[in-house]
Amino acid sequence: MAVTETNGHAYAEDAEIIHCAGVHKWYGEFHVLRDINLSVRRGERIVICGPSGSGKSTLIRCLNRLEEHQKGRIVIDGIELTGNLKNIELVRREVGMVFQHFNLFPHLTVLENCTLAPIWVRRRPKKEAESEAMQYLERVQIADQAHKYPGQLSGGQQQRVAIARSLCMKPKIMLFDEPTSALDPEMVKEVLDVMVGLASSGMTMLCVTHEMGFAKSVADRVIFMDRGEIVEQNTPDLFFTNPKSDRTRLFLSQILSH
Repeated sequence: MAVTETNGHAYAEDAEIIHCAGVHKWYGEFHVLRDINLSVRRGERIVICGPSGSGKSTLIRCLNRLEEHQKGRIVIDGIELTGNLKNIELVRREVGMVFQHFNLFPHLTVLENCTLAPIWVRRRPKKEAESEAMQYLERVQIADQAHKYPGQLSGGQQQRVAIARSLCMKPKIMLFDEPTSALDPEMVKEVLDVMVGLASSGMTMLCVTHEMGFAKSVADRVIFMDRGEIVEQNTPDLFFTNPKSDRTRLFLSQILSH
């Protein structure tokens, strides 16, 4: 069995890191996730797509307990997500998340945003946290902005800071919830370029996005969701050239024609 080291974590390449079995979620009467069964291997890069309201964002938010599922099992790196606060905290230490809106603290500099969690959650010495943060800011090509405040940066720059901030916690898994949807078109490429670089490093990634070019070039697997269900999943090549479901074909015809 091949063993790989990524971001300081050694693992067997084909080992499962995310396991969802029979997951359901409701908002009141609205059944937002219906019998989700999903297995993700370490180092796998998955793109989740589908129409608005299909449950994509809810699914990845359930993976670090930002949303609570009501039925079924979610296991992250051997830890089951239940109401157990200790387990939730353990999972969140290992799962980074980047949102549509950057969620940076406006009163903290870029560097302070990046070092806050490593210092307070991982108990890293300040100097060490700052040194590592600068390395990640370098990686997303924004180290020269380290002492500015978020409000002084463009949307694309803020999103790159948000990615660096997540990386500073050295997560095993990165979740992206439509990370380019709030950006002006000219800023989308700079964020996608950073994500492509991250994907090439072997990070386990789940990305909700409509950027189909990114899916084709980076994903190991593309998952299509509709009405709370996983309708279809396949390699990018087969997903785009030979979709099996009518719902998938309709979605692709609409999104690829734009």
